[in-house]
Formats: sequence, C-alpha cells, structure tokens
Amino acid sequence: MPRPRFAPTLTALLLSAGALSLTAAVHAAEAITGPAAKGAQVYCFMRNSGNNHEVSWMAAYALIKRQSASLFKTSPEHAAVMITEAVVQSPGTFPDCGKYLGDLYASAAQEQKQKREAAATPSSTQGAPATGTERYAN
Repeated sequence: MPRPRFAPTLTALLLSAGALSLTAAVHAAEAITGPAAKGAQVYCFMRNSGNNHEVSWMAAYALIKRQSASLFKTSPEHAAVMITEAVVQSPGTFPDCGKYLGDLYASAAQEQKQKREAAATPSSTQGAPATGTERYAN
C-alpha cells in the first residue's frame, strides 16, 4: 500500500510543533528563575498566606534588589512593574495573585494625590498673594 503524499509534510509539521512547545516550556522554566518571578512568587505566596501588603512588599522588594544583576539599584516602581509582568505573563504560576496587584500601585497613587493637593493648596507660611495696592504699602 503506497504512503500518502502528505505524510512527510505532516511529520515535519508535528515535529516543528513539538519543538515549539518544548521551547516555550524551557522559556517558562527560565522565567520563574529571574528576580522578577522570584519577587512575584514571594509577594503572592505571602499575600495568599494572609500577610498584608507592606510585609509582603518589603520581602519581595528586598529579594528583587538583592538578586538583580544591574549596576543600578532597582527602584520600587520598577520592582512593582517587574512583579506585575511576571504575574500577568504566567497567571497559572501565580494563582489568585492578580487581585493583589493593585496594592503595589496604591501607595504610589496616594503619593501623587498628596503632591497634587500640596501644589494646589497655598502654603500657610506664604500667605495670600498681594494685590496691586498691598504690594507697595509700607
């Protein structure tokens, strides 16, 4: 019985698909070993274990700072983005962690709000701006 003509093509296609899935699995395994993934793992594990944001964040940020191979210190903002990216790229690796990601940005949002309010409110030591006649009175 003769072999169908598409058999070599099908075999090549199946081998290519297998190689691609193996490559994706290797990349996923490598991703979990980086500082971002380790920080996400610590943060998510601690939050899922009942710890509050501050304690979980301090532990995750300390790990990211210590394990990053950068010449410069990792900023808190960058570390939060690194954790967020790790969780979003591998949600199955960090189940139920998405609900905590907003807490990483809550303090930064609060600081920005306070800066805007401080800029909009005149300082009590400066007083009100002088009008035209008050400016030259003395």
